[in-house]
Amino acid sequence: MTTADGSPVEVRRSARRTRTVAAFWEDGTAVVAIPARFTAAQEREWVHRMLAKLHKQGERHAASGRRRPATDEALAAHAAELSAQYLGGRSRPAAVRWVGNQNSRWGSATPADGTIRLSDKLQPMPQWVIDYVLLHELAHLLVASHNAAFWKLLEAYPETQRAKAFLEGVSFATSRGLAPRGLDKGDAAESQTGTGQLPGEWSDDAD
Repeated sequence: MTTADGSPVEVRRSARRTRTVAAFWEDGTAVVAIPARFTAAQEREWVHRMLAKLHKQGERHAASGRRRPATDEALAAHAAELSAQYLGGRSRPAAVRWVGNQNSRWGSATPADGTIRLSDKLQPMPQWVIDYVLLHELAHLLVASHNAAFWKLLEAYPETQRAKAFLEGVSFATSRGLAPRGLDKGDAAESQTGTGQLPGEWSDDAD
């Protein structure tokens, strides 16, 4: 069983759960927790219902431009929320902060000390793009390289491919001197990111 976007689904029956049904993301898997007494028909009904609810929650989260975390404290709190929602809370950074001197990457992480830094050039961008870069760096605290295990961690976030495409577009525009809103033309040559080369010379991702 998979979600609409292809993520795996796990159904957990619990004898302690008698009157409630819950759904949440855990390490890229959509988990639906149901009472052990449910019949097969009830299981199908509630799994379908809760997966639809998870999907709507993801759409609302992605579409809204809410809660841009302006301070380092707000950014760290938001990182903890994203880790809990999409990474099972396993990524726990020691510090998360905005920086103004990071012109060659959208974000960076140092697993040795658990720190994450995001370029303040992200701040005018949509929240779902910021969330992607932040999740990218959170994932790097768990897997240092851009291997299959790393990208598996990001599968649960529904806007991963859309955010990557958005950053590709920004990098393309800035490399051509067409500085998007919120980016200075002086940053055009260096507002590339660390991985995922496009045909030509523009990078598209966080590092």
